[in-house]
Amino acid sequence: MSEFWIAVILGIVEGITEYLPVSSTGHLILATELMGFDQKAWEVFNIAIQPGAILAVIVLYWRTFWDVAKGLFTLERGAWAFARNLLIAFLPAVLLGLAFGGAIELMLGNAVLVAWSLIIGGVAILLVERLAKPVEAGGVAAVPLKTAAWIGMVQCLAMIPGVSRSGATILGAMAFGVDRKTAAEFSFFLAVPTLSGATAYKLYGARHELTIDDMWLIATGSLVSFVVALIVVKTFVSVVTRYGFGPFAWYRIGAGVAALIWLAQK
Repeated sequence: MSEFWIAVILGIVEGITEYLPVSSTGHLILATELMGFDQKAWEVFNIAIQPGAILAVIVLYWRTFWDVAKGLFTLERGAWAFARNLLIAFLPAVLLGLAFGGAIELMLGNAVLVAWSLIIGGVAILLVERLAKPVEAGGVAAVPLKTAAWIGMVQCLAMIPGVSRSGATILGAMAFGVDRKTAAEFSFFLAVPTLSGATAYKLYGARHELTIDDMWLIATGSLVSFVVALIVVKTFVSVVTRYGFGPFAWYRIGAGVAALIWLAQK
């Protein structure tokens, strides 16, 4: 298979899974393993195509970002609370990533770890769905500062491949009393600084190794992930509001078990 089509396939996987609580990193690792790609060779690519998914959120929620940007200049309380919450939730991932970046890198090629993380994460989703008592938060700006900090710390669990950044932040928010819709939107918005930082860090570290062909492949994967993520994000909130996170939990458990069986037979 040509590198172009590998880039397209991985872009589709990224676009579908980035904002669902199923782990985009885990699925990209399993996809490269399943199709026999060299996982190490595509490691930078898998991180570098995230701007496509980031742009999808910015496009779909452009009015929110625009209103916040204007509000910051006009000193609107809601805009500053929105920015404050995202900043506080973003900081733990920055600090942990800088401190333990090397250890995190070592986990990225472990498909067995991904499979177990999918299963454990699925069980965690079912427990949170059953036990959490979320109430209407009133939007991201209305989330208490302490809750935003806890969401940021829970997000750090996603540094383990297979855990899911969106799953950790959404379920973490719900566990701290945030309603499903606000929890999902908090996760979407928090993805912008988190994924941007991870992408910039990864590209900077690989700046001397990347070729023009590599950049074209990254651009292709980013474009594909953007288009797919547009569709996924647009429908995700309505699906979750109606059906909850149970279907994603059972999918994670099934996918994790299937991956373990397949890996054991290799």
